[in-house]
Amino acid sequence: MAAMSNTPTTEDRPQHLIDQVRAAIAARTPLRIRGGDTKAFYGEPVNGQPLDTRSWSGIVSHEPTELVITLRAGTPLAEVTAALAEKGQHLPFDPPRFGEGATIGGVVAAGLAGPARATVGGVRDFVLGAQFIDGQGDWLTFGGQVMKNVAGYDISRSLAGSMGTLGVISHLSLKVLPVAPAEATLVFNLGQHDALEQLHRWGGQPLPLNASCWVKDATVADAPELLFVRLRGAVAAVEAACERLTREAGGQRMDNAQAGPDWAACRDQTLPFFKAPSPELCLWRLSLPQTAPVLDLPFVQLIEWQGAQRWLWAPASAAAQIRAAAAAVQGHATLFRAGADGAPGVRRFDTESPALQTITKRLREAFDPHGIFNPGRMG
Repeated sequence: MAAMSNTPTTEDRPQHLIDQVRAAIAARTPLRIRGGDTKAFYGEPVNGQPLDTRSWSGIVSHEPTELVITLRAGTPLAEVTAALAEKGQHLPFDPPRFGEGATIGGVVAAGLAGPARATVGGVRDFVLGAQFIDGQGDWLTFGGQVMKNVAGYDISRSLAGSMGTLGVISHLSLKVLPVAPAEATLVFNLGQHDALEQLHRWGGQPLPLNASCWVKDATVADAPELLFVRLRGAVAAVEAACERLTREAGGQRMDNAQAGPDWAACRDQTLPFFKAPSPELCLWRLSLPQTAPVLDLPFVQLIEWQGAQRWLWAPASAAAQIRAAAAAVQGHATLFRAGADGAPGVRRFDTESPALQTITKRLREAFDPHGIFNPGRMG
């Protein structure tokens, strides 16, 4: 099953975490693994003894010329981004920050990416290797610090989005990239249908597209429907694309000093759209093919990833309607944030395909045979 397994060195061994896991195994006590707890709302509620990873923090190594950073899982995301910025580098997948205490282990365990996901890849695409404590109390190593082809399951990448159900991550090696030399944001006054059509057209052309966001501010009467497009790359490529796109679709270029905070607010869900219109509504996340058309749903939406990620506020009672609409275009829907009542009886995640269910079941049986890690978090 393992893509690659080495015997971990004892130089940076998280013994206190190993001891907590082994004690929980012996007592058959469920564990609720947490870092900064900034994504506690995501997934099904978990009852268990807290296992806090924040005490296991620090950058182990950063090799700017090799484009790799190795960290302890409890390292604050803010510390990671600051260290990379000093060397002109970043995590290209734009990890969201839902609170000040977010950790790099939580970033990988949740598997959530920000506005650039559609063009640069997701969290798992940047995981080179990992060490974690499994459900037998063993400290395992998978992967390494370079990209390579592997046979069988790539376990280190399988940790991305596993929500802590396979083990307690202790270390991560991540691929990083240089910050692009140039960046520009364009804004277009386009309805949803026209915006999607334009994005699909541009997506098939050699343009330095990095991110997109279509939104209509439902909190303001007669607010315009706006498409924001972020370009990143070489200076000449970005400037040429700005000229071409504004000519084709009548857009305007924003000042980077204004656009930067706006993109951060989109990433971190602090835009006005992400404030619940009323307490009982839930925030739904629809994951669709980029070419999916406008959905026949009576809910205001915000659209990212060139059409592949769509957010909307709707009551929990609309679950069947929303999931049917997503499934009709070969997508799926996640109840991302529950309303004030917790949305009882409504699954957070859509039902997995039989093939994926089989793989997930085998992984959990192999790495958490006693079912103590975040039990029920993924449904």
